[in-house]
Amino acid sequence: MKVRFLFFFALLTSFSFAQSINDFKAVIVPLKFDFQKNKNEYRVSTLTKHNLAKAGFEAFYTEEPNPYDKCSLLYIDVINVKAFLATKMYFVLKDCNGKEIFKSTTGYTKEKDYQLAYTEVINEAFNSLYAMHYKYTPGAIPVVTTAPSAVFTPNPVPVASNVDTPVSAVVATNVVANTAVYYAQPTPNGYQLVDTTPKVVMKLYKTSKSDYFTAVRDGVQGALLLKDNEWYFEYYQNEQLLSEKIAIKF
Repeated sequence: MKVRFLFFFALLTSFSFAQSINDFKAVIVPLKFDFQKNKNEYRVSTLTKHNLAKAGFEAFYTEEPNPYDKCSLLYIDVINVKAFLATKMYFVLKDCNGKEIFKSTTGYTKEKDYQLAYTEVINEAFNSLYAMHYKYTPGAIPVVTTAPSAVFTPNPVPVASNVDTPVSAVVATNVVANTAVYYAQPTPNGYQLVDTTPKVVMKLYKTSKSDYFTAVRDGVQGALLLKDNEWYFEYYQNEQLLSEKIAIKF
């Protein structure tokens, strides 16, 4: 049902949004949105930037130097909608004049843990952008490039984690397999992975795609992806994308 809704959403909005989205090559991501007290709270900015890159955009933090003129860029704003006993969020993409170019669908969850809730609703909201099949069209808007004046190093943002980065976690282009085998047990929202103890080692939350789950392990949020019939747990640590190949029996 959700996949069908996203299809119609893409169909209805493509006439007014798709071409405009395709005109822009990169997006600026704030490290702090209006509803937040601290920078990158609950890793919202990191997750937003990750999803934009997955959709095909180049993405830069506001404080990060980039080679483009400001009006060659889109600017994203994540909106937290007040809801009783629930979390609701959507995002908008605007040009340098504040004109709304794209508005996502609203992600919704009753998950009580803020970290899990924010991860779930943002990923859900981005499904509507994925449905647009963004592809940059050169020339529609002049792209003025300039050399960045400095190298940007974002302030470290604490990430809740009880363990060190596993030895098997490496940059996505150089993946090493985890020798452990995990067993998937169904839950109302997806699955939980257990080892042979059995101990729950990871929780998976369904998305609209059967080969993509929001994943949480030891407080670290990421995604579980199926690539070439193999499962990979991918997440960010210190702004570096890490990928870990894992064996799962469903």
